[in-house]
Amino acid sequence: MAKYPSASILLLVALVCVSGVAQTSGHDIHNGICKSLVETRGYICQEHQVTTEDGYILGLQRIPYGRSGRNSATDQKPPVLLQHGLIMDAAAWLLNPPDQALAFILADKGFDVWLANARGTDSSRGHKSLTTNDPAYWEWTWEQLAAYDLPAFFNYVNKQTGQKSHYVGHSLGTLTILAALSQQKLRNSLRSAALLTPFAYLGQISTLLIRVATQTFYAEQFYIIGVREFPPLPRLERSLQTIICIQPGVDCSNFLAAVTGPNCCLSPSSLDIYYNHTPQSTSTKNFIHLSQMIRSGTIRMFDYTLPLTNLQHYNKFTPPEYNMANIQKDIPLFVSYGGRDALSDVNDVKHLLNDLNDHDKDKLVEQYIEEYAHYDFIMGGNVRQKVYDPLLAFFRQH
Repeated sequence: MAKYPSASILLLVALVCVSGVAQTSGHDIHNGICKSLVETRGYICQEHQVTTEDGYILGLQRIPYGRSGRNSATDQKPPVLLQHGLIMDAAAWLLNPPDQALAFILADKGFDVWLANARGTDSSRGHKSLTTNDPAYWEWTWEQLAAYDLPAFFNYVNKQTGQKSHYVGHSLGTLTILAALSQQKLRNSLRSAALLTPFAYLGQISTLLIRVATQTFYAEQFYIIGVREFPPLPRLERSLQTIICIQPGVDCSNFLAAVTGPNCCLSPSSLDIYYNHTPQSTSTKNFIHLSQMIRSGTIRMFDYTLPLTNLQHYNKFTPPEYNMANIQKDIPLFVSYGGRDALSDVNDVKHLLNDLNDHDKDKLVEQYIEEYAHYDFIMGGNVRQKVYDPLLAFFRQH
């Protein structure tokens, strides 16, 4: 572990800075998403909970109709489930003003909107027998989000509405649905899926901070010393950011761009809300898994490193791969990605699209936006015109 201490700290602080740990205010967990971000904009919001098969208790917010839709509250509206990305929660869909935030746009356009929160985030830290202080609580990666969290959300929405759901994922929220669909899961609950900045193949990630850290096994080092929750609690202090900002070659003037790519169109007001609601916790093991994918360039199950341990889990010495070509060819898919995205690199997205080459042509919509980077898809000032209006048209067709 002592060989690469500065590289480990480098990525830690990079992700911390991107996700707002440098902010001193912290999270107000008693003023939840409904009260702080939805009702304040004039929308009705409901708090729900679901329990996964492996015992995690997850928060789910519902916006049943738009600001002008109270008289049609009993109408049967098509449900849509929104799943956020890494180090975020459902606030990701509420950062922009209502006319540019996807959750509000969908509600105003007649959809029944459900906002999912992955395990470990502020709304989803419950468990039937564990607390977040138990190391066992954090023994999961995105695979468990795909295997347990997503089915729990879909099943709950289906029971509440009696309908299949549309789905929108951003970043890590695309990887989980792709993994589930490649294993022929969720098909009976899913109406269509929109993938914004697809996170699948990661071998071409271009941000130097992440590439250095994955090659120096920073996440594994944190796991070895017992850090199971990322970012660790209590929140890191501003002094840690200062340490990294004096490193040679590190430009702290725009850490967000350094990690995600040069976002073209973020508004200061949306960024303020973003920093107030991030970072949200995930597991260190999840970062280990993603690092493995970056190094290998494949979409594989978690590698336990020791061949005999892999054999115990998978009946083979190496972890199996998820085959994206196995996704059912008639599932309507909307794939939107940006030319300046340093996380969902264009070449990695093209690799995914190549796997989907035999998909029914009338069921696959590909959208490329040259000037967009990773967070423009949720915080761009023109994202409605660029992405959400075409997405709504896609939903209307399916």
